[in-house]
Amino acid sequence: MHVPHLPLAGVKVIEAAQIMAGPVCGLMLADLGATVIKIEKFPGGDDARNYQKPGDSTMPPSFRMINRGKRSLALDTRMPEGRDVMYRLIKEADVITENFKRGVMERLGLGYETLQAINPALIYCAISGYGRTGPLADKGGFDLILQAFSGILNATGEANRPPVKPGISIADTNAGILAAFGVLAAYIHRLKTGHGQRVDTSLLQASMQQTYWLAASYFSSGVNTERQGTAHALIAPYQVFQCADGGVAIGGANPASWRRITEVLGHPEWQDDARFANPQLRVKHRFDLQVLIESELAKDTVSNWCTAFEAASVPVGPVNSAGQALDHPQTRAVGMIIDAADGQGGQTSSLGSPIILNQTIAREASSAAPKIGEHSAQVLREFGFIDAEIQTLINKGVVLQG
Repeated sequence: MHVPHLPLAGVKVIEAAQIMAGPVCGLMLADLGATVIKIEKFPGGDDARNYQKPGDSTMPPSFRMINRGKRSLALDTRMPEGRDVMYRLIKEADVITENFKRGVMERLGLGYETLQAINPALIYCAISGYGRTGPLADKGGFDLILQAFSGILNATGEANRPPVKPGISIADTNAGILAAFGVLAAYIHRLKTGHGQRVDTSLLQASMQQTYWLAASYFSSGVNTERQGTAHALIAPYQVFQCADGGVAIGGANPASWRRITEVLGHPEWQDDARFANPQLRVKHRFDLQVLIESELAKDTVSNWCTAFEAASVPVGPVNSAGQALDHPQTRAVGMIIDAADGQGGQTSSLGSPIILNQTIAREASSAAPKIGEHSAQVLREFGFIDAEIQTLINKGVVLQG
C-alpha cells in the first residue's frame, strides 16, 4: 500500500534558534515532515539544555519535548570557517529560522541580505522580542516580560488581587506557531514564484494577537478589562464553579444554555429573577449568580454534575490537572500523545502535532531530541563535505562531533 509522504518531506530547515519560540517553530515543521537541522553553539548548546528542575539527571524533559525529531550540528559560527560552513548549508537549504536580537545575525555575517544573495529561494524566518521596527526593536524578548507588556498579565487573575501569570508560555509558544504559519505561507509563495522571502514575527506580536477580546473592549469603550478570574467579561454564567470535590467549567453562553442550567440545578425560577432577566443583567449580577449556583453545586461531585449538564446539552467540563488531561483517552484519540524515543533506547510519551491531514499518514513516533553535535558529521556529509574536510573542522574546533 502506498503511504503518502508527510507534506514537508524533503524540505530542509536550518534551525539557528534556541530556547523555545524558534524551536517550537522547528518542531511543528518537523512534525509535518521537514528535515530540521539544529545549529548549536558548544560546549553548552541550546541554553534550554540547562533548564533543569530538581530531580532531572539527564536531558531536561522540556528540551526533549520541543527538540525531538531534529538533528544537532554543533558549529562555531563566530569563526570564519564556521561561517563558511553555514554558507554551504544555506545553498541547499529551504528555510532558516533564528530568534536572536536584531543585528546579531548580521554581525555574524548571516543576515538576511547575505544569505538571500547565496540562495534567492531561501525562506528566512526571524523571531524577535519586539519586532524589527519601532523604538523597542533592539530589545531582547522574554515570555514573562511580553505577557506583562501586552496586557495579558494585567487581565489575568482574580478581581482585586495582583496579576497572575498563566501557567504556560503563551508568548513563546504562539510566536513559534505564527512563525511556522509564516514559513508555510512563504513556501507556498515560493512554489508559485520561485522566490524566497523574509518572514518576521515577535513575542510582542504573538502576545498582542492573543488579546482580541481585550482589544475589542478597549477600542469600543476606552476601558480596560478588569481581572475577573475565570469569568468572562461579556457572558454569565461562564466560568469555573466549585463543586463538592473540585472545580467545573460551565458555559451559559446563550439563553437556551442559561435556561437549561437553571433546570439542571433545580431552580427554573431563576429565569424570572429580575437580576438575571437578560444577558447584560446576568453579567452585572455575576457574583450573586455565582453564590446561588455554587450553593447547589456543593451538594454533589464534579463527575455527577458533568453527567447531568451534558445530558441537558449544557457546555461543561472538569477542571483537570495536566496529568488528567494527558491521560484522558480523548487526548490520545486526536493524536496529541505520541511515542517518542528517549535517547536511551527506550520510549517516552510526548505531545504530538495538533494538525490532522486526512490525506496524509500521521507520524506516530519521533526520534529523540539530539545530544549536542550528535549528528554533526552526518549532516555535513549530506551537504557534500568529505570526511577529510569534516575532520579538519573538528580538529580546528569549528565543529563538535558529539
